[in-house]
Amino acid sequence: MGMAQKSQTLGWVTSILLLQMAIAERPRWTLNGKPRVFLDLSAYEIKIVKDFLMDKKELQLQSSETPTLGKNSVYLIEMLLPDKEDVLEFLDKGKRFPVREARVVIFFGAQEHPKVTEFAVGPLPTPIYMREISPGPGHNPSWASRPISKAEYRLIHSILIEAMKPLHQFLLDTTDYSLEDNVKDALTFTFMAPHGTKSDQRRSWFMLQRFMASHSLQPIGLEILLDHGSTDVQHWKVEQLWYNGKAYDSPEDLAQKYARGEVSITVLMESVAEDTEQPPVFSFSSDAEELPTSISMARPRVSVSHVPAYTIEDNMVFYRDWIFSFRLRPSSGLQLLNVHFQGVRIAYEVSVQEAVAHFGGHISAGTQTKYMDVGWGPDCATHQLVPGTDCPDTATFLEVIHHYDTDKPVSYPQALCLFEMPAGHHFNSNFREDFNSSAGTNGRKLVLRTISTVHHYDYIWDFMFYPNGVMKAKMHATGLIHATFYQPKEMRYVSQSQTHLFSNIHTHLVHYRIDLDVAGTKNSFQTLQIIWENINNSKKQRHPVLGNTLKKTYYSQEHQAAFHFGKPLPNYLIFSNLHTSHLGPRSRYHLQIHSKIHQVQLPGYQKKRGVSWTRYPLAVTEYQDDEKCSSSIYTQNNPWNPPVVFEDFIQNDTNIEDKDLVAWVTVGFRNIPRSEDSANMTTPKSSAGFVLQPINLPGF
Repeated sequence: MGMAQKSQTLGWVTSILLLQMAIAERPRWTLNGKPRVFLDLSAYEIKIVKDFLMDKKELQLQSSETPTLGKNSVYLIEMLLPDKEDVLEFLDKGKRFPVREARVVIFFGAQEHPKVTEFAVGPLPTPIYMREISPGPGHNPSWASRPISKAEYRLIHSILIEAMKPLHQFLLDTTDYSLEDNVKDALTFTFMAPHGTKSDQRRSWFMLQRFMASHSLQPIGLEILLDHGSTDVQHWKVEQLWYNGKAYDSPEDLAQKYARGEVSITVLMESVAEDTEQPPVFSFSSDAEELPTSISMARPRVSVSHVPAYTIEDNMVFYRDWIFSFRLRPSSGLQLLNVHFQGVRIAYEVSVQEAVAHFGGHISAGTQTKYMDVGWGPDCATHQLVPGTDCPDTATFLEVIHHYDTDKPVSYPQALCLFEMPAGHHFNSNFREDFNSSAGTNGRKLVLRTISTVHHYDYIWDFMFYPNGVMKAKMHATGLIHATFYQPKEMRYVSQSQTHLFSNIHTHLVHYRIDLDVAGTKNSFQTLQIIWENINNSKKQRHPVLGNTLKKTYYSQEHQAAFHFGKPLPNYLIFSNLHTSHLGPRSRYHLQIHSKIHQVQLPGYQKKRGVSWTRYPLAVTEYQDDEKCSSSIYTQNNPWNPPVVFEDFIQNDTNIEDKDLVAWVTVGFRNIPRSEDSANMTTPKSSAGFVLQPINLPGF
């Protein structure tokens, strides 16, 4: 055996021994299946729940595929996380296993007054009851606020195709294609959201676009307003059209005026792609080690030569001094649970709550386009990761199983990946500078990743763990641009990327929930601000001497700890456990927020109750069982009066001294697309996130 082979064999043996030692040293609370309390529903459990519901004749449930809205159907089945107190009693004190339940969302469209109702179904694995629950404290979703189902999408498409028949010749003359052509998907409808301008509306603007040879979408200048609020498709109606700066009452109105030569047209004749396939959503960066890509091109494949120092049991990860559970919720996204470092719980939950893309513009495609992403569903959001491209070849790829707008459990075989890599490798140079400044990133790190593809762009979600107790969350956005047709007034809101194609200025905002349990559930929140102060210490000094000092501020009420955009955050955000632990008299974690949006407010949009969290870069509240999420799947279509309103979490102004605290963090960035972004946004600063770092400040 050569020296290289001996060295490699020795490395494998050492790694295996390290893993065996790590398993032997696991804390007692990880044994006997205890962490299974955080497991997502299995395919078997989902099927059992669905069968239980279908057997209830009084519900009159039908298949989700039935092509009508006037039906009762199951929309969502997912694991309902038990109350925190019950989980901690089980994990920390060995009390009984919390009742395992499923959260079920049912659309009741077959009754006189349609409604959306949520239920808890349990106990699993043999359910015997269903009880009504609410997605928000004391609020229920309206029928109009429900997400658009696949059945509704199909009905919308068929109605629009039928409605556009009078414009067959108009489309041929202006685009070289029509909706009746054999060229598959040469023209496509792109919808804007929210679907209306006030509560209980379901009136959507649809933009007609062409697939281009460059694998991009080009608006042709035609937009259609469809009222699809009724459960009876016969009552749906095209209310208005907009073309090239002018409004028309109907497709017939536009067709007649075009035939009379009264319509100013713009002819677009660039060919669609020869394969006529729908263009992919791109994820691209110059740093191949970490940013995923869906582009089919020759790129260096990423691999890791050593055996990683982590193990996975079900959905629980063991990595050096870290232990945590994870799940990918179909209703909101990636969630970490029961996060421990060196045997001490530092967070009960760290999770993605919502992602908003807010566009500017003059026409409806700009003024009304505000995407709230948790309402789009996992079939759009869950991205199958590619070994060697999205993640290293040697990464562990993880399956998730969802029941969302379907009749049976659906498997997403590579929805998550887990891998270890050198700590200094990042997918963005600007982001690397921000995060390396205080994290102490020598050695290696563990990365848990998923990618969500929502509408026309990708979000890359990473949680990273370092051997020194630092944990990071990072989001990166990329993908196809959101473009509008050229109008002179649009120049205030867009940048020109191609002829007749303009890319809208937009803002990405992401909300995180950090349920900090630093060495226990009794925590306090303080800040340190660096200020200039006279530090003369002698009467003999004739001139004042100024120097940096720290100003300490303690926060006792939720109102005090709700920081508004428009004012800078203090330098240091400290969460402390003032009680004695085995780590010392005081355990602290420092929260660092890394965002490209600091002091510029979003006045009009932030007034909407459904996105009130966008007013606060940071808010600290006391844990409440009915405040587990800051958004919901209903917010997209009713941001004016949704069942979950984050502002309400702060209004009760609870005391937060020595309490179970939750930090709500808003991060984001703005994007002004360039002509180079016509097919793919590759802005280097399109990332944001936060860092949790252990600290020890003597005398604080």
